Amino acid sequence: MKMDLSERLGFLVNDVARIYGAQFDRQARERIGLSRAQCRVLGTLAMHGEPLSQAELAHRLDLTPMAVGGLCDRLVAGGWLDRRPSATDRRAYEIQLAPNAEKALEAAMLISDEIQAHALSDLSVAERAQLTALLGRVRCTLLATDAKEAQA
Repeated sequence: MKMDLSERLGFLVNDVARIYGAQFDRQARERIGLSRAQCRVLGTLAMHGEPLSQAELAHRLDLTPMAVGGLCDRLVAGGWLDRRPSATDRRAYEIQLAPNAEKALEAAMLISDEIQAHALSDLSVAERAQLTALLGRVRCTLLATDAKEAQA
Protein backbone atom coordinates (compact mmCIF):
# COMPACT_ATOMS: atom_id res chain seq x y z
CA MET A 1 0.00 0.00 0.00
CA LYS A 2 1.45 3.35 -1.03
CA MET A 3 0.12 6.63 0.37
CA ASP A 4 0.90 10.17 -0.72
CA LEU A 5 1.46 12.21 2.44
CA SER A 6 3.35 15.03 0.76
CA GLU A 7 0.52 17.55 1.15
CA ARG A 8 -0.29 16.78 4.78
CA LEU A 9 0.84 19.67 6.99
CA GLY A 10 2.57 17.57 9.64
CA PHE A 11 4.50 15.51 7.10
CA LEU A 12 5.44 18.51 4.99
CA VAL A 13 6.60 20.67 7.91
CA ASN A 14 8.62 17.83 9.42
CA ASP A 15 10.16 16.86 6.09
CA VAL A 16 11.20 20.46 5.35
CA ALA A 17 12.67 20.72 8.87
CA ARG A 18 14.54 17.43 8.43
CA ILE A 19 16.08 18.45 5.10
CA TYR A 20 16.87 21.99 6.30
CA GLY A 21 18.40 20.58 9.48
CA ALA A 22 20.57 18.08 7.63
CA GLN A 23 21.91 20.80 5.34
CA PHE A 24 22.56 23.09 8.31
CA ASP A 25 24.28 20.31 10.25
CA ARG A 26 26.59 19.45 7.36
CA GLN A 27 27.59 23.08 6.74
CA ALA A 28 27.96 23.96 10.43
CA ARG A 29 30.25 20.99 11.03
CA GLU A 30 32.38 21.94 8.00
CA ARG A 31 32.52 25.68 8.59
CA ILE A 32 32.47 26.18 12.38
CA GLY A 33 33.06 22.71 13.79
CA LEU A 34 29.74 22.55 15.62
CA SER A 35 26.73 20.31 15.09
CA ARG A 36 23.20 21.56 14.58
CA ALA A 37 22.35 20.36 18.10
CA GLN A 38 25.25 22.34 19.55
CA CYS A 39 24.17 25.43 17.61
CA ARG A 40 20.64 24.99 18.97
CA VAL A 41 22.04 25.04 22.52
CA LEU A 42 23.93 28.26 21.81
CA GLY A 43 20.91 29.81 20.08
CA THR A 44 18.54 28.90 22.88
CA LEU A 45 20.83 30.46 25.46
CA ALA A 46 21.25 33.56 23.30
CA MET A 47 17.48 33.94 22.90
CA HIS A 48 16.95 33.61 26.65
CA GLY A 49 19.71 36.09 27.44
CA GLU A 50 20.37 34.75 30.94
CA PRO A 51 21.89 31.55 32.31
CA LEU A 52 19.65 28.48 32.31
CA SER A 53 19.82 25.30 34.31
CA GLN A 54 20.56 22.16 32.32
CA ALA A 55 17.04 20.95 33.12
CA GLU A 56 15.46 24.15 31.77
CA LEU A 57 17.70 24.01 28.72
CA ALA A 58 16.62 20.40 28.10
CA HIS A 59 12.98 21.42 28.39
CA ARG A 60 13.38 24.31 25.93
CA LEU A 61 15.22 22.08 23.44
CA ASP A 62 12.79 19.16 23.87
CA LEU A 63 15.70 16.87 24.70
CA THR A 64 16.50 14.65 27.66
CA PRO A 65 18.61 16.12 30.45
CA MET A 66 21.23 13.44 29.70
CA ALA A 67 21.45 14.50 26.04
CA VAL A 68 21.79 18.16 27.01
CA GLY A 69 24.43 17.25 29.58
CA GLY A 70 26.53 15.63 26.86
CA LEU A 71 26.08 18.58 24.52
CA CYS A 72 27.04 21.00 27.29
CA ASP A 73 30.08 18.90 28.22
CA ARG A 74 31.41 19.19 24.66
CA LEU A 75 30.55 22.90 24.40
CA VAL A 76 32.21 23.68 27.74
CA ALA A 77 35.31 21.72 26.68
CA GLY A 78 35.38 23.69 23.42
CA GLY A 79 35.16 27.02 25.24
CA TRP A 80 31.70 27.91 23.89
CA LEU A 81 29.83 27.66 27.23
CA ASP A 82 30.45 28.32 30.90
CA ARG A 83 28.92 26.00 33.51
CA ARG A 84 28.65 27.26 37.07
CA PRO A 85 26.95 25.95 40.20
CA SER A 86 23.54 27.55 40.69
CA ALA A 87 23.37 30.26 43.32
CA THR A 88 19.88 29.11 44.34
CA ASP A 89 20.05 25.30 43.99
CA ARG A 90 23.19 23.47 45.04
CA ARG A 91 22.13 20.40 43.01
CA ALA A 92 21.94 22.32 39.74
CA TYR A 93 24.30 24.02 37.32
CA GLU A 94 23.66 27.17 35.35
CA ILE A 95 24.75 27.26 31.73
CA GLN A 96 25.65 30.48 29.96
CA LEU A 97 27.37 31.50 26.77
CA ALA A 98 31.12 32.00 26.89
CA PRO A 99 32.38 35.25 25.35
CA ASN A 100 33.61 33.58 22.14
CA ALA A 101 30.21 31.97 21.50
CA GLU A 102 29.10 35.17 19.76
CA LYS A 103 31.35 34.41 16.78
CA ALA A 104 29.92 30.90 16.49
CA LEU A 105 26.37 32.25 16.65
CA GLU A 106 27.10 34.81 13.96
CA ALA A 107 28.55 32.07 11.74
CA ALA A 108 25.56 29.81 12.44
CA MET A 109 23.14 32.61 11.55
CA LEU A 110 24.99 33.21 8.29
CA ILE A 111 24.71 29.50 7.42
CA SER A 112 21.01 29.58 8.26
CA ASP A 113 20.48 32.71 6.18
CA GLU A 114 22.17 31.08 3.19
CA ILE A 115 20.09 27.91 3.43
CA GLN A 116 16.92 29.94 3.89
CA ALA A 117 17.70 32.12 0.87
CA HIS A 118 18.25 29.04 -1.26
CA ALA A 119 15.14 27.27 0.08
CA LEU A 120 12.94 30.28 -0.65
CA SER A 121 14.60 31.30 -3.92
CA ASP A 122 11.65 30.10 -6.03
CA LEU A 123 9.22 32.29 -4.05
CA SER A 124 8.49 35.95 -4.63
CA VAL A 125 9.01 38.45 -1.83
CA ALA A 126 5.24 38.51 -1.26
CA GLU A 127 5.06 34.70 -1.16
CA ARG A 128 7.90 34.58 1.37
CA ALA A 129 6.10 37.05 3.61
CA GLN A 130 2.84 35.14 3.22
CA LEU A 131 4.50 31.80 4.03
CA THR A 132 6.08 33.25 7.17
CA ALA A 133 2.84 34.90 8.27
CA LEU A 134 0.75 31.77 7.70
CA LEU A 135 3.18 29.51 9.54
CA GLY A 136 3.24 32.05 12.38
CA ARG A 137 -0.54 31.90 12.62
CA VAL A 138 -0.52 28.10 12.63
CA ARG A 139 2.10 28.18 15.39
CA CYS A 140 -0.01 30.58 17.47
CA THR A 141 -3.08 28.37 17.07
CA LEU A 142 -1.16 25.29 18.20
CA LEU A 143 0.38 27.16 21.15
CA ALA A 144 -3.07 28.35 22.23
CA THR A 145 -4.31 24.77 22.12
CA ASP A 146 -1.36 23.68 24.28
CA ALA A 147 -2.12 26.43 26.79
CA LYS A 148 -5.78 25.42 27.02
CA GLU A 149 -4.87 21.77 27.51
CA ALA A 150 -2.35 22.68 30.20
CA GLN A 151 -5.06 24.58 32.11
CA ALA A 152 -7.51 21.68 31.94
